[in-house]
This record gives sequence, C-alpha cells and structure tokens, in this order.
Amino acid sequence: MEVKIQLIFNLLEVYLKMAVVDVSKVITLTGHKDCVYTLTSSPDPASFFSAAGDGMVVLWELTGSENGQLIASVPNSIYSICTLPEKNQLVLGHNYEGIHIVDLNERRETGSMKITDSAIFALSYHGGMLFTGTADGDLILIDLIGMSVQGRIKKSSKSIRAIVSDGNHLAVGYSDHFIRIFDLVNRQLISEFKAHENSVFTLKYSPDGRYLLSGSRDARLKIWDRHDGYRLKDSIIAHLYTINDIDYRPDGKYFATCSMDKTIKIWEAEQFKLLKVIDKSRHGGHLTSVNKIFWSSYKNRLISCSDDRTISVWDLKFNARS
Repeated sequence: MEVKIQLIFNLLEVYLKMAVVDVSKVITLTGHKDCVYTLTSSPDPASFFSAAGDGMVVLWELTGSENGQLIASVPNSIYSICTLPEKNQLVLGHNYEGIHIVDLNERRETGSMKITDSAIFALSYHGGMLFTGTADGDLILIDLIGMSVQGRIKKSSKSIRAIVSDGNHLAVGYSDHFIRIFDLVNRQLISEFKAHENSVFTLKYSPDGRYLLSGSRDARLKIWDRHDGYRLKDSIIAHLYTINDIDYRPDGKYFATCSMDKTIKIWEAEQFKLLKVIDKSRHGGHLTSVNKIFWSSYKNRLISCSDDRTISVWDLKFNARS
C-alpha cells in the first residue's frame, strides 16, 4: 500500500511540473492556389519561405504583414525547398524537372539542373553539397559550386521522403520502411534498419545530437539513440494518420509533430511527453492534412502549412502548473 501511495505522489509531482501550453493563432496567411507542401527558414529570422502545388515560392514576413512576396514560379508542384544562407540562395525541388537555384538578392533564377524525371521529395545541404532524394529512390549528390552531379546512391527502388544530418551522419528515410545512415564525409552506408511498418516520412535529429526522431505513415513517432548505434529508445502512437513532419523549438526544450489527421502536437523533449494538441475545433487549426511545420527563432513562432492552402502562425506560451 505504501508503495502505491508513493507512486501516486510521484506521478502527481510529475504532473504538477508539466508545462501548461497556451495556444493562440497569430495570423492565417493565404495566397497559394493549391496545397502548401513545404516551409523553410529565410536568412532573415523574421521571415520564411513557403512552396506549394501551384509552383509558387513565397516569402512571408513574421512582423505582421499578411501579404507575401512572390520569389519564384515554376510550372509544376514543389515538394521541397532548401535555404543556402551563406550564399543567400534558395534551392527548389521542382517536380519532374530537377532543381532550380534562386538568388535571393536579385529575386531571380540563376541556375537549374535536370537531374531526374522523378519527383523530388527531400533536399538537404551540407558543406557545399546538396543531397537530393527522389521518388525513384535515388540519393543524388550535387556540387552546387560547379553545378555538377558528384554521385548517385541507389539503396532502394522506393522513394526517399526525408534527409537530415547531424554534421557527421546523413540519415535518409525511405518508403520501403527503412532508415539508412551514411557517413557524411565518405558517403558510405553505415547502418540500415527497418524503422516502421510503412513509409518513413520525416526525420529530425535532436539539437544535442543524442536522438534521431522518425515519423511514418504508420502514425508512430520513434526515438532512436544516436549514441547507442541507433537503438530504438521508444515507440509512440502519436497520431491517427501519417506523421508528415517533426521540428524542434530552437532551444531544444520542445518539439512539434504534424499529421494527415489535421492536428499539430506539442511534446516535451526530454521525456517525449505530449503536452498539447492543436486542432480546428479548439484553436482554429487546419481543415485538412498539416504537411509541414517550422519552428522559427523569431519570437519562437511555430508555423504550419496544409492541404487547405493556408499557412498558420502560432504563438505558444509554456507555463509551469501553479
């Protein structure tokens, strides 16, 4: 009996220490004419980019303006974009047409490469090299200085949906349910393992480099211990449907997930505990699948985009229970 009572007190103590999350929508941004698929940072922390099925790339300010600035427009859908801060450039993964380079100073396209006939679902830039993941399973390495293909790595015929790096390893998520880890320097395969029961849609390293988080079409959030050979630490049924994206708040204390189930969920990062669900009925959330999230360093704003063609900017306040 004493053990049970102590356990109850311990659980109560944990509950009382949990943060209360107050959610308010700052603004809803509209203008895209099709599903908004992706978001990424701008060299200016007070702004960000979006891209959509309408082929438009738009720059948005987080300082109060509702009007975006058209940066580029291409004929087909854009599923992935990537900022190159030191070059002040933006790379677009143009559906079936390869990549396009946009100079952000001049606001015009300065280069393009027809590297694939497939859709480009993932882009990641490290050390002058652009890593591109395609729908036919090619990991294409591109030297952006010389605008040349440096290699193609084929480990599956299924699509690559996510690419992330911790500075030493490149983690790649595939639709064959596997995560494959490559050495970032020599590009050799270090490890591969079946991670989920369906396509791996998103990957994210924790800011301290300890964990790799993965989300899948199987609706599970999984935590892999980077320092223990990517051993599975935890598996959480996090959403009802596909987990489309994961992102950390810049200080690493919290992270968010978003899903085809129309919700955004806020998690405590140290214990991987769910703190809040942001949805339509309670917070004016999205009407359809939430495709991408981006946690900005500007006032810690959380930004989300959706198949409903809108972008939402959220203000989250974390307060300890009194």
